[in-house]
Amino acid sequence: MERGQILALDQGTHATRAVVFDRLGAVVAMAQQSVALHRHSRTEVEQDAQQILTSMQSVIAEVLDSPGVHPSQISAAGLATQRSSVVAWNRVDGEALSPLLSWQDRRNESLIAALTPLDSIVQNKTGLRLFAHYGASKLRWLLEQEPAVARALTSGELLMGPLVTWLMYHLLVGNPAWVDHANASRTLLWNLQSRDWDPDLLALFDVPISVLPSCRPICSDYGVTQSSNIPLRAVNGDQTAALYAQGRPEPGTIIINLGTGAFVLLPVADTTVRPDGLLAGISQSHGQTGDYYLEGTVNGAGAALDWAANHLAMTNHEQHMAGWLADIDDPPLFINTVGGLGAPWWQAGPAPHFLREPPSPAHAIAAVVESILFLVQVNVVLLQEHAPDTRRIQLSGGLARLDGLCQKLADLSGLTVLRPPQIEATARGIAWQAAGCPLDWHASVNADAFLPQPNNGLHTRYRQFIDVLKQQLGEK
Repeated sequence: MERGQILALDQGTHATRAVVFDRLGAVVAMAQQSVALHRHSRTEVEQDAQQILTSMQSVIAEVLDSPGVHPSQISAAGLATQRSSVVAWNRVDGEALSPLLSWQDRRNESLIAALTPLDSIVQNKTGLRLFAHYGASKLRWLLEQEPAVARALTSGELLMGPLVTWLMYHLLVGNPAWVDHANASRTLLWNLQSRDWDPDLLALFDVPISVLPSCRPICSDYGVTQSSNIPLRAVNGDQTAALYAQGRPEPGTIIINLGTGAFVLLPVADTTVRPDGLLAGISQSHGQTGDYYLEGTVNGAGAALDWAANHLAMTNHEQHMAGWLADIDDPPLFINTVGGLGAPWWQAGPAPHFLREPPSPAHAIAAVVESILFLVQVNVVLLQEHAPDTRRIQLSGGLARLDGLCQKLADLSGLTVLRPPQIEATARGIAWQAAGCPLDWHASVNADAFLPQPNNGLHTRYRQFIDVLKQQLGEK
């Protein structure tokens, strides 16, 4: 069938989007709706699964009713969601039995700590480190702590798994229980080699396979939408879909998406050899073929700015950030452990704190932005050591709008930083996959390029940041 318009569905931590692209990858229409995030404690972070589903249904209806959109001419849809967020529901009536436990949720850290001796075994099977952000410990918590979940398990009515499964169950004809390879891979229950649930890991976390969805390739026939009979042809995680915002990534390019978290990805052909502390995963699969990547994860990007705004009772800091970054040359150091330290440390770390009290809100925000860059740079260095031919960084995500951040990243990394005009990359990446990975999609032109400049103060603060963090972590 000839390719027509493509519907991209992007469900992220703070917003749900529906975007229609034309056959060459240009945006025709977009609809967006915010969703709430509830931080009950440093480790307990939830969302309302029903609110997220309703927001998705609303943006689909809105975008399909937009000028220039012809539902009958939409040939395929793609769905990308936040990874590592999980929920449980009743397979009979579809009612949620739990809140959505966010990817930022770490409430079952005690279970992960007890399994620490098995970290290398789990890493070899999954490509991930044992960490409470991933789905397995949260699924175990729901089974043990939510009475409605336990009752549904006993009655045989329980379904549970990644957010993407909940959405497909309610959006597609027939209420299928599917999960794509990418989202399944962020549960700590999925084997990167066999591309299916791993019996040993299921036993380790005591999660019955009967309550989990069936695994399918990322590019696959998932069925058709209930509302408009559009075939869903690709399903992925948000960060892995973003890899393909400009089509297939050019060799030697590190892809960084700066949103609530920061995710530093490098496409690779082989995941068996990887720097210590980095993750490995799958970003595209068709049948038995697949594309793989290495990843460094920073949990506190936009989340760290939210933390600072709440901590200092700030409002409207977003509209001032660009100016503050341009004006402040020597911000204090902020030890950014918001959401726990991701790659390459994989531990909670000390509580987030400034080494000295910021003299102004502007200094505080500038310090937090630099801390995000410092944590990103640690992972860029590891990827450069693994792939010495790396020459450029391609940025996307909301924080990439800040010129000062982009320039400092170029200065710190010594690499050219490219920022395509369309920095919301997830929707375009999943649309490209849903369209069949076409070669004739137009890559964004006139990307902003930030070339490395001397910045001795920034490099000095980076070294101080790493030294202080190592000291506080007890490293030599």
